Amino acid sequence: MSEMTAQEVAARLGVKLDTVYAYVSRGVLSARRQPSSRRSVFDPQDVEALARRGRPRRTSRPSALDLVVETGLTTIIDQRIRYRGRDACGMARTHSFEEVAEWLWTGGDDESVPGWEPYPMSLPAELESARDRMRAAVVLGSAAEPLRSGLSTPAVATSARRLIASMALAVPAAPDARVARLALAGRPQIRGSIAGRLWGRLAGGRSTPGLVAGLNAALVLLADHELASSTVTARVAASVRADPFSVVLAGLGSIAGPLHAGASALVHRMIEDASTGDSDKALAAALETYRHLPGFGHRLYPDGDPRATVLLDMLTAAAPGARHLRAARALVDAAYRHSRTRPNIDFALGALSTTAQMPPTAGETIFTIARAAGWVAHAIEEYAEPPVRFRARAISKPSGSVTASH
Repeated sequence: MSEMTAQEVAARLGVKLDTVYAYVSRGVLSARRQPSSRRSVFDPQDVEALARRGRPRRTSRPSALDLVVETGLTTIIDQRIRYRGRDACGMARTHSFEEVAEWLWTGGDDESVPGWEPYPMSLPAELESARDRMRAAVVLGSAAEPLRSGLSTPAVATSARRLIASMALAVPAAPDARVARLALAGRPQIRGSIAGRLWGRLAGGRSTPGLVAGLNAALVLLADHELASSTVTARVAASVRADPFSVVLAGLGSIAGPLHAGASALVHRMIEDASTGDSDKALAAALETYRHLPGFGHRLYPDGDPRATVLLDMLTAAAPGARHLRAARALVDAAYRHSRTRPNIDFALGALSTTAQMPPTAGETIFTIARAAGWVAHAIEEYAEPPVRFRARAISKPSGSVTASH
């Protein structure tokens, strides 16, 4: 039997094409790219085996639940990321974050959608960290939006624009804060972009067109990444018809721990150490401290995270002689010699924050604002599904003997 195309696999399994790609990205199915084209083909025996045993409940990863959700937003296959069918890495170079958010939310291409203005709010003076201030901005924005319960796509998109603008405004400002202009190839400079505003909060007035474009690219590349933990949390909230503000708060709760969104701060410190000393010693110190190399490796990208490649290339073009960027490149070489691992997007965020002289937590801030757009996109998609559809099934967990007390 000849190899099957993705369309044939979808028809045989009775699922959408995006679900086939999700199976590939999660290791349920294996795909092979045809040498003469970019199309992927599948072994019919593997497909038949999957069809006989039914839709997978678990991944190949031990102790990891596999929740399969059909989505038309983001697919990851052949180590390429697509937003509604468009190459995300390509969009990072040519589109503003706002345009990509609109594309994820509505599938529209309007380059001049108004409404990216923050809600009027006054944050408590005792809130100092960007994380706390962004959470507060979401709560205050919700209180200021009388129509927050409207769940139509236009209503959600209207609220989301103002919500994300409020989160960006809530970030503590650098002493010489100044909104930067965003320059994208072949287009007039963009005033007042989210990337330009965020630059003023994180890096102050020291802007160059290339570095601001790099910050915008980071926002684009981080806007969505299929069904990461925080996105699943956001979809569960949306399934019970939580409003978009509550959906974003649910997502924020899922990135509060050290295992999701915070790795770039560790990379920032490692690059700082390497910039004033030796890359091998900085790598060894990170291994001893964290017991792993922060910012390296990704199970979906065995040949290297394409998002990191795009962002690091843009940074190199923008600041080729920057001391921190040279240190970052030396760390990449040292890590590959040490364990054959390649950098992921967290490493590239650390390279951006050190090169642009941002605070160590800047990567987490950028991730949070970017991913809020993805959470909203998944909420819009979930609102069209039957409500309350997420219900995990519990089974009894084996336990040791229990001695009763009398």
